[in-house]
Amino acid sequence: MSVPRKRVLALLFSLTAVTCSTDIRPEADRFLNSFLPRFQRLYYEAAKAQWLANTDISSEHDSLSAAAEKKWAEYVGSREVIEKTRDLLSRRGELDTLQALQLEKIWLQAAHRPATIPEVVDSLIEAETKQTSLLYGFDYLMPDRTGRSIQVSTNDLDRILVESSDLRERLAAWKTSKEVGVILKDGLADLQRLRNRVAREMGYSSFFALEVADYGMTAEEMLALMDSLVLQLRPLYSELHTFVRYTLAGRYGSSPPEEIPAHWLPNRWGQNWPGIIEGLNLDDLFKERSKEWVVEQAERFYVGLGFPPLNEGFWDRSDLYPVEPGSTRKKNNHASAWHLDLQDDYRSLMSVEPNERWFGTTHHELGHIYYYIEYAHPDVPLLLRKGANRSYHEGIGDLMDLAAAQRPYLEEVGLLPKTRDIDRIRWLLNEALSSSSVVFIPWAAGVMTRFEYDLYEKDLPKDEYNRRWWELVRQYQGIVPPFPRGEEYCDAATKTHIIDDAAQYYDYALSCVLKYHLHDYIARNILGQDPHSCNYAGNREVGDFLKSIMRPGASRDWRIVLKEKTGQDLSARAMLEYYRPLLDWLKEQNRGRTAVVAHVDS
Repeated sequence: MSVPRKRVLALLFSLTAVTCSTDIRPEADRFLNSFLPRFQRLYYEAAKAQWLANTDISSEHDSLSAAAEKKWAEYVGSREVIEKTRDLLSRRGELDTLQALQLEKIWLQAAHRPATIPEVVDSLIEAETKQTSLLYGFDYLMPDRTGRSIQVSTNDLDRILVESSDLRERLAAWKTSKEVGVILKDGLADLQRLRNRVAREMGYSSFFALEVADYGMTAEEMLALMDSLVLQLRPLYSELHTFVRYTLAGRYGSSPPEEIPAHWLPNRWGQNWPGIIEGLNLDDLFKERSKEWVVEQAERFYVGLGFPPLNEGFWDRSDLYPVEPGSTRKKNNHASAWHLDLQDDYRSLMSVEPNERWFGTTHHELGHIYYYIEYAHPDVPLLLRKGANRSYHEGIGDLMDLAAAQRPYLEEVGLLPKTRDIDRIRWLLNEALSSSSVVFIPWAAGVMTRFEYDLYEKDLPKDEYNRRWWELVRQYQGIVPPFPRGEEYCDAATKTHIIDDAAQYYDYALSCVLKYHLHDYIARNILGQDPHSCNYAGNREVGDFLKSIMRPGASRDWRIVLKEKTGQDLSARAMLEYYRPLLDWLKEQNRGRTAVVAHVDS
């Protein structure tokens, strides 16, 4: 994938270019050396306040988080920082590589919080904080079998959608999961307006375009790239969609519909379809394990690859398990990893339970943590302590999730008995339906990316949010709501990334492709094993390979690193090859069935 230079930056800087014979590098060093200490201190304070607001949700903690965020924003987006960064980058060709990369990161940070419109920035911070609090502080009330409303958690709703065969209960759970969108709709409209106002202040066409600029691409280029991924995988997705439609229709005693009713699927958004294959739900493997064992085993996996044990601060400061029953504390229930000071204060926020999903998720989140550890060294400046690009962080996490699902590893750690007979094709089918795999691409590259493109780049009107959302879900995923969803709802806003990690969901689609690219190389070239059944555990050469990709952070071009380490540019080749046996099997299973291929319009 080719990544051109940031076009918006180039335009801005060309307007301020000057002719000067003096060496600009000492001046750039002086600016960076003066900027970084205060930046790090304010960043750390804001991160700690955000951590508190996410682990103990309250209006008081929201206020503290907003105040700390404002202090950081006032500094990184100050007129002085913007003007100095623009001046230095106008002579980019005279800077050394690390100086230029750091200054570009400063510019993008400033573009999110420009002090040229302080009242807008303040309103944006308050709006984002409020929306996050509303989302994660929401009380989900679901009717039980007697019709009485009972409070349920998102884990409860997810469990019903995975396990229940009662369509009435499934419908109730699905409907309950969408109720929070009603109270988030007005706030999403505020975020749309404020985020676009900030981005356009700095010369970008929209907030979506600002986020895409971190890849050095335009909004339209990213959209085209995402649609290309959907198109490449569409034949396989179509076969999976057909197989699942007929499977679920049989399960629920219905004729196969053209599109899949949303409440039939085992995920609130249809982004992955776990448990569809009966007999391959592996949660029973964890019945003798504790939630603590799940996290400790994930750490053992990394240590076996040659990574260091997690520091004491991780164990003391992280929030790893569900809130205890009876507690009044509410927390963000979306798994995440945090690098609060860009040095050695790294933590994870999860709600780990002993089951298959959390086993993979924990390996994923610790992948982020070990990425932090690897690039937190003096050779990588603070501002470049990031993934090679945003998708790399997710790609490494997804890779470790995939590694944790390999049969030889599950056998080695005592979860899967060697005598347990599991059909290889059905195992592969289960993988294709799981998180960050084939069924994920139409959701990530299609629905989420296209909706946020329309939301920001096209200024989608508020009274069209839900209509457009379900048009895209049907178009890309072939999924329909169980009953009409009018504009009193806002089902898009029920997805956390629309609210608090906006206009970046294409990161996950790219990371999915990257995962298979790296896995294929590790299995074939390092382990010499079948990519469908291999074991990373205890292999220091695998660990060294991963470290060589992680350690530079964002200080080197991600394309160069990938080509050096794997000999190939990023593509979906490895992903398609991985699932080739499954595609052949599905075609045979679907013989005589009616296929409904979700189409992709420009």
